[in-house]
Amino acid sequence: MEYHAGMSRSRSEGSDDLLTTGQAAKLLGTSRQHVVDLCSSGRVRYQMVGAHRRVPRRDVDAIRERSLELAPDQEKSLWLHRAVAGKIALDPSRVLGRARRNLARLRDVHSPGRVQDQFDAWEALLDGPLGLLLDVLVSRAPRAVELRQNSPFAGVLTQTERTKALRAFHQARAA
Repeated sequence: MEYHAGMSRSRSEGSDDLLTTGQAAKLLGTSRQHVVDLCSSGRVRYQMVGAHRRVPRRDVDAIRERSLELAPDQEKSLWLHRAVAGKIALDPSRVLGRARRNLARLRDVHSPGRVQDQFDAWEALLDGPLGLLLDVLVSRAPRAVELRQNSPFAGVLTQTERTKALRAFHQARAA
């Protein structure tokens, strides 16, 4: 079996680990067309099965792992939101009430557009199961990273808590 982009693999690797472009797109959280474009540009290996591309699962997993690497500011935001998650675990009604008030203010100052979609997502998370909200707060997934850019949790951490969390973040990065 030959891969495009000059890569080959032996039969012993098996073919069960090949994914359709649609399956790969679902795992990556992108469109099928984006996966096709990655294949066409040579950035992702693929094999033709009839008229259809198949991509190695291992390559898709490697792309997913690389996409979970965060920029320093995203890593800092994740660290702060972990502290927020701890506050939610201790006093959910107070913290969620604050987040709902913040979200209402954010909606008032931002014009309609993409950011409103993020506010809708936050609203659904605030009204949904607490476990799902906590998962998003501490997730490295691209959608969670994007949502944290417009977080309704400003003011949940006291200045002292925020300073301690940032100090711990910088110490962890230095280690």
